[in-house]
Amino acid sequence: MILVAGSANLDFVVRVPHIAAPGETVLGRDFQTFCGGKGANQAVACARAGGAATHLLVALGDDTFGASLGATLQRANVQLHSVLVPECATGMAFISVADDAQNAITVAPGANAGLRACHLPALDGFTHLLMQLEIPLDTVLAYARAAHAQGLQVVLNAAPARPLPEELLTHVDLLIVNEAELACAVPSGGDVELGLALVKVPCVVVTLGAQGCRARCGTEWHEVPGLAVKAVDSTAAGDTFCGVLVAALAAGKTLAQAMHRANAAAALACTRLGAQASIPTLAQVDTFLLSHDAAANP
Repeated sequence: MILVAGSANLDFVVRVPHIAAPGETVLGRDFQTFCGGKGANQAVACARAGGAATHLLVALGDDTFGASLGATLQRANVQLHSVLVPECATGMAFISVADDAQNAITVAPGANAGLRACHLPALDGFTHLLMQLEIPLDTVLAYARAAHAQGLQVVLNAAPARPLPEELLTHVDLLIVNEAELACAVPSGGDVELGLALVKVPCVVVTLGAQGCRARCGTEWHEVPGLAVKAVDSTAAGDTFCGVLVAALAAGKTLAQAMHRANAAAALACTRLGAQASIPTLAQVDTFLLSHDAAANP
């Protein structure tokens, strides 16, 4: 059973021809709202695309956005541990999605900033704790320390990018980052292999977008190539990867096998618009993997 502790946001998404440069105004097209937030996205990915029993610890505002987000998560078979933060808005994200599927995201944390160490539920029965950095860093550290002490596998997706305290890393079993987040975590000069070697955690996985992902676990190295799809929106692709990776590990898959499944789920998420709305089902991931593996091994 997996516990995800993290953020929930309502995403305001506008399609644009390209991401605006500083000082530039871009005329957008379609506008939609979606349920998002890294914590909520990863919990949905664990449950829907990974098929894992998943709980989510999250802080919501006392508003209609919070109620809507909570209902959506429950429909995704995510068991909620929700903290109501009075007189505070639910978290929001403002997202531009370009025609080349790249995105630019600004987050207003709102109630997410109210998640505290005292809100952590009893950890009995959980095997993995998955967190991100859209909640207060001291809260992440407190949760990691408590989970590590009780023998859970602590997984940190170090996003958004920021320097990571050494004390936090001592309580992390698996770190998941993209290239920018890896460069922020360790002074590697942008060298992915050097960064993987320097991170002071037992296992680290770096996602490389369309190029797939690489990992170092102890002295073992793994590389999984990307899967070609027609991308329309990369929002939540990284979150989908994280959720499915942890779900696969919790199901007993090897790290290489889990990376392969996570890669496939993230690729499928890029073919659809939105955050949680883009996350595929377990059956869709299985079908995609079967077709890909059959094509690769005729």
